[in-house]
Order: sequence, then structure tokens, then C-alpha cells
Amino acid sequence: MNIVLPGKAAAFAASQREQSDKLRALHGIEARSWYRITNAASADEAEVMLYDEVGGWYGATADQFIADLRGVTAPNLRVRINSPGGSVFEGIAIANALRSHPASVTVQIDGIAASIASVIAMAGDRIEMAPNTMLMIHDASGVCLGNASDMEEMAELLDLISDNIADAYAARAGGTRGEWRARMRAETWYLPEDAVTAGLADEATSVPKQGEPAAPDEEDEPDMARAWDLAAYGYAGPGEPEAPKPGPPPAAEAQPTLVISIADLLDEDAVARLRAAVQPPAVELEPEAAVAADPEDPAVPEPVATAEPTEPAEPGTQPEPTPDDWTAMVASLISDDGDDWSALVSNLIEPDTSSSAATA
Repeated sequence: MNIVLPGKAAAFAASQREQSDKLRALHGIEARSWYRITNAASADEAEVMLYDEVGGWYGATADQFIADLRGVTAPNLRVRINSPGGSVFEGIAIANALRSHPASVTVQIDGIAASIASVIAMAGDRIEMAPNTMLMIHDASGVCLGNASDMEEMAELLDLISDNIADAYAARAGGTRGEWRARMRAETWYLPEDAVTAGLADEATSVPKQGEPAAPDEEDEPDMARAWDLAAYGYAGPGEPEAPKPGPPPAAEAQPTLVISIADLLDEDAVARLRAAVQPPAVELEPEAAVAADPEDPAVPEPVATAEPTEPAEPGTQPEPTPDDWTAMVASLISDDGDDWSALVSNLIEPDTSSSAATA
């Protein structure tokens, strides 16, 4: 960054500029224009190109740039930068003129934005970096002629100017003055992606080739969707899925059945006697009937067993009960020890005397 030289150096710079004007007039050389403002880039956007050193003795000064900038009436302003930097104070004046302009300012770095040109870039409402571009920041520098006091004054002025520039980076990207002064002393260079990460740019853009169709706008998407609408071919969309057919009712769950076998509680001998007891008694036929009966003769009826007649009991006397076969069979199974089993089956084997008591 170059600065206005203090003290005796300022008079030297003025004389150099006057001498340069005389040389250009002598050789018929016009002053170089380091910027160009076009108010007809589009109906809504004007374009400013900073494609040279900022300010200087051979180009226009900031007051000329600002006067031309006032003629921009478009609502949007695109500032395209490809500059190595230049005069600090000329750049500060240009940056403030862009900040105060009513248009929405987009800074587009086309090549390099170094030194004070990077400070001008910070004045944009939006900062874009094209592919392979670079942005560089560093401390202010200058030339001084004079005594020791002049040199000390120059050193103090350079530190003050560098702090002021560091504040411009901090206001845009965040951080402190000390952090940005450290990066400036190291002369830091940024590629597009690095500048976005550091907060010095908003986007690393791509440059579409001329003649290529622009990307479809989001508003065009509904039209594209309608272009593929199959309703024009009678397609009504997928039908509703068929309901599943009813299946057989679920089988009722089987209820558990508890089976207890008495054979599991008795020994084999007792089981055998119980089985023999429940068998029906065999009926013996009388000899005469057995001889007379012809089994092959269907007319002869089968013999019928007859029970022996019993004598009627005398009135007023109780017939003595006789144990039947079941009583005789289970009597051998019951012990006389009076246990719980005997108490439970005693009513089964004792004769029922309730009827005879009622008729006594």
C-alpha cells in the first residue's frame, strides 16, 4: 500500500506529479483511466471496472471517480476488481463512496484484489470471487525522505494506517484488530475458498460460458412437472390396493384337561383286584336248559339267568347286611390304623342303616 508522504516528501511527490504531467503533454500521451463506469450493463444493474492501480499520478483521482459514480441511477451496482492496489487514501475514499451509494453493491473479483484494492472490496454488500482469483492483505508501506524525526513520524503513521485497515477487515469478517494485524504482517494470500472461510468473501462462484443456457429457475419447475403429467393420456394414478380376503376364523384355544389315574396311586396287586371286581359275574345255565337249547335254532330263546329267591324278613327284625363283592374286594385294601384314607372310604364300605332305622 502506498500512502501520502509526510513532511518534505509530500513536496517531492507533488513535483514528481507535475513533472509527469509535463512529460505526457510533451509526448502527447493521455492520462490512463484506471476505472470505467457503465450505466447500461443491464436495465437494473450498472457496472464499475477497477482494472488498474488505484489513484496514482498517471490516472484519475478519487474525486473524479466519485463524481462519475453519482451518475449511476441503476438499483444494482456491480464492481469488478482486478487491481494490485495503490494509494491508501484514494482507496479509502472510493470504499466510502461505494458504501454510501443507494444501489445494492456487489463486488466481483475477476483477477486480484490486493493491498488497498482488497479494502475497496470490503465495501460491497456482497463479495464474490471468480475461479482462480486471489485476495491479498498486508501492512501499509511508504517512502519517506527526511531526518530521524521524519522517519519516526512515518513509522507511527504507518502503524496507525495499518490499524485502520485491520478494522475494515474485522468489521467485515469478525475478529479483532490484533488478529488481522498479525495476518497483514505475514502478507496473507487467499484463494476463493480460503477467503470465504476467513469471512472476506461470500461466495466462490463459477463463470458460465457465453451462449450456454441459464440454469432453470425454480419458478419453471411447476411447468416442467406439468409437461410430464400423464393425466393427458388417461392415467388416473395408481389404484387403491384391494382389501385382503377374509380368512377362516381363528381356532379356539383348547382348554387344558387334568386327568388323574388311580392306577398311578396303587400298586399292581391292588389294581389287578380292582379290575377283577368290576367284571360282571358269569351266568351259569341250568343243565336241562343247556341241553335242550339248540344254538343254531333261532326259535329257541337265549337262556335267562334267574336269581335265587330270598326268604322275606320277619316283620320288626333288621336283616343282617351281607358284604357284596366290592366290599369284600376293598376290605383287604383298608387298614385299621385309622388314617385319612380309611376315613374317606369308610362310608363306601359300611352298610347303610338309615332306611332300616326309619322303618323300625
